[in-house]
Amino acid sequence: GYAYVQSREFLRGPQITIASPEDGKTLEESAVIIEGVAQNVAYISLNDATIFVDSQGNFKEKLLLLPGYNILTISAKDKFGRKVEKTLELVYKEQAKEIIATSSPSSTL
Repeated sequence: GYAYVQSREFLRGPQITIASPEDGKTLEESAVIIEGVAQNVAYISLNDATIFVDSQGNFKEKLLLLPGYNILTISAKDKFGRKVEKTLELVYKEQAKEIIATSSPSSTL
């Protein structure tokens, strides 16, 4: 029984599930929180920066998006060296900035 359970985990390999935000979503805020669950991982990264998971495999990382199209890559590796990679495509649409005209006093020479 024990061998079956251990081999099942070995055969399954690393898994990543991204809970939020949805892939392809357009956001109006530059700050975004990436949340998800990683299973059977020994190492996990977001855009090549190491992130950490809790004892249940949950991760939560805050990230700033650049204006326009952003591609985020979450990759994980298990203790046997197998890799899995997920990409998340997000669009950050900056809100139009309001320009306020001010009048300056005219100077006479």
